[in-house]
Amino acid sequence: MCHVLIIEDEPFIAMNIQSMLEGVGATSFDFAVSETEAVALALVRPPDLITSDVKLVTGTGPAAVARIHAHLGEMPVIFISATPGECHPCSPPGVVLAKPFRESDLQNAFRRMV
Repeated sequence: MCHVLIIEDEPFIAMNIQSMLEGVGATSFDFAVSETEAVALALVRPPDLITSDVKLVTGTGPAAVARIHAHLGEMPVIFISATPGECHPCSPPGVVLAKPFRESDLQNAFRRMV
């Protein structure tokens, strides 16, 4: 089983990420649209992997990931952003994919990380 936390404020993109990751073995998902929501969800059910946009409705994906890592320890992260240059701090372990991204790039990153 592989539980994924998808931090993404665009529902259509979040659903696409879910579908793509289901195709390579992810089995359960939580969805967050804000930094605070992402941290709260991760503390309730720690993810095996996180995908995260950079800019969110409130807060940022990198800040959410840093807070989650501080509470739970490091876990793999795939940052997916239309503004990859603004991904600070995009701490390892992780990769950064630029939107629009190819399904194969996301799936290959997932396979390498889990």
